Amino acid sequence: MSIKVTFLGTGTSQGVPLIACDCQVCTSSNHKDKRLRSSILVESSSTKIAIDSGPDFRQQLLRERVKMLDAVVFTHEHKDHIAGLDEVRAFNYVNRMRMPVYATNRVQQALKREFAYIFAEEKYPGIPEIDLFEIQDEALQIGTLKLEPINVLHYKLPVKGFKIKQFAYITDANFIPDEQKEKLYNLDVLVLNALRRETHISHFTFDEAIALVNELKPRKAYFTHISHQLGLHDEVNTELPNNIELAFDGLQIII
Repeated sequence: MSIKVTFLGTGTSQGVPLIACDCQVCTSSNHKDKRLRSSILVESSSTKIAIDSGPDFRQQLLRERVKMLDAVVFTHEHKDHIAGLDEVRAFNYVNRMRMPVYATNRVQQALKREFAYIFAEEKYPGIPEIDLFEIQDEALQIGTLKLEPINVLHYKLPVKGFKIKQFAYITDANFIPDEQKEKLYNLDVLVLNALRRETHISHFTFDEAIALVNELKPRKAYFTHISHQLGLHDEVNTELPNNIELAFDGLQIII
């Protein structure tokens, strides 16, 4: 069974272009330099899930003409990864289903704070209808997709990456414990965050991400969660080894 991965967004928390910025990246006319907040869509022949739903979720789903969704899976609770949860209302109505939402207990508590109206005892008509399922360390089976959680750190914040067959997605991380790296060696495709060139407290830098790819030795790697500080897409791509590319919004890959 093959899977298709669509990059709904590949940008950092403020997106690219950045509001009020006139740098060469933010003013670029290249569509690959336009980055919405990071999220992916993963599809098998019969199952479709979103990993994260940031502030641009509505725009991303419309752009990709997504007509159905089986679940939303969250990596962590930062606003640029959860803010679009309300948009699942469309699938409640069109697909006549409650939306399964998978998150750690910590992330569930954040969702209940940020979207208190969804979980209120007296519910307002038309609010999103969701069912929460807790992510721990065991594999998740969602339809025909099996997701193996990968525990990483975003500075001190626990974040979940996910491995699906020979594909893995790691966003918002700057540390992966050795026992978790064991799950990531020799993949077909690894997606990894590479924020910028300068040292950052909670994200892999460009050079750190390249070094990690060289260590884990996937057949192919894509970088995501990219800041305008990294540089122009086409120019940065020329610096990368043949097995690494910058992802861009709308990119689709088959594994």
